[in-house]
Amino acid sequence: MTGAVTVLGIESSCDDTAAAVVRRDRSGTVRILASVVLGQDGLHDAYGGIVPEIAARAHAEKLDMAVEQALATARLDLADMDAIAVTAGPGLIGGVLSGVMCAKGLAAGSGKPLIGVNHLAGHALTPRMTDSARYPYLVLLASGGHCQFIAVAGPDAFRRLGGTIDDAPGEAFDKVARMLGLGFPGGPAIEDDARAGDPERFRFPRPLLDRDGMDMSFSGLKTAVLRARDKVLAETGDTLTQDDRHDLAACFQQAVAETLAEKSRRACLNFRSSLPERPSGMGRPLFAIAGGVAANGVVRTMLADVSTECGFRFVAPPPQYCTDNAAMIAWAGIELFAAGRRDELNLVARPRWPLDEDPPSGRKPGRPAARA
Repeated sequence: MTGAVTVLGIESSCDDTAAAVVRRDRSGTVRILASVVLGQDGLHDAYGGIVPEIAARAHAEKLDMAVEQALATARLDLADMDAIAVTAGPGLIGGVLSGVMCAKGLAAGSGKPLIGVNHLAGHALTPRMTDSARYPYLVLLASGGHCQFIAVAGPDAFRRLGGTIDDAPGEAFDKVARMLGLGFPGGPAIEDDARAGDPERFRFPRPLLDRDGMDMSFSGLKTAVLRARDKVLAETGDTLTQDDRHDLAACFQQAVAETLAEKSRRACLNFRSSLPERPSGMGRPLFAIAGGVAANGVVRTMLADVSTECGFRFVAPPPQYCTDNAAMIAWAGIELFAAGRRDELNLVARPRWPLDEDPPSGRKPGRPAARA
């Protein structure tokens, strides 16, 4: 480390408008100087899910406010930034485009370097920001739109080991919450309701546990909850009692957590087999969870137990850095900046961007970008 690096991060891939300022000092210490998240829950409540057009409009209205608040909280100006990092995908294209255009304007006006960040990389690199994780490590990225096991070897070096073949777990939480008449977003609502429930009353499937590998499926589990709910309604005359709802929520949450735990066990064993023999002073390999589902207490507890069983150190970032935030984007920007990444004003917003593909500028870190 030759000097401190300070980056402004911007995140707008879904329904949270976020800006943050993160600094890595000369010694490598990470300081989150500001992290602002302006949520949109009130705008989408009536629809039981996120409406992309409404989300995009809200981002366009709030991005400048989020940036101003982040800089004011950090007591810094744009001139104090070394670079501006922004989520360039994947996500709802209207929101991603809003963030990218905001970042381009700030970069053009300030003369600061622009860095496009993969939203998934932001989550995957969070354990390095919050817990000083050392490469390589294994991460389960579980959120409303994604679920995959990733071996992380560098800020732009990812290997996918397995993932969901249909719904992401966070999406299943949202849909089950809607079935049960709970609030949005579904994750916190299900977890809160499940605390008073019996996780053994309904026996829901643990999808794909009868197959080898680390792939997952949550669509059938969601359907099983719907059928169980409808059966209860048929037996009680279209009345779902509070106890019924608590039990359905608890059994669903238990099924998700147990599925993630078993697949994580397999992923840990697979990842360990790929590691070179570790010197005695290197300590245990690291397994982390990131993404919105990482905020679920039952899931965190089960994965911590699996990590101990497999001889791994377990990391779950603080809940505010599990859900979408701009601190993780700023941190990813710091790592990519140090690796030589610079993007020009031809940076492209992408609705899809697998981690193992090139950046939106079509190049790897350190390569000059093509001119538009």
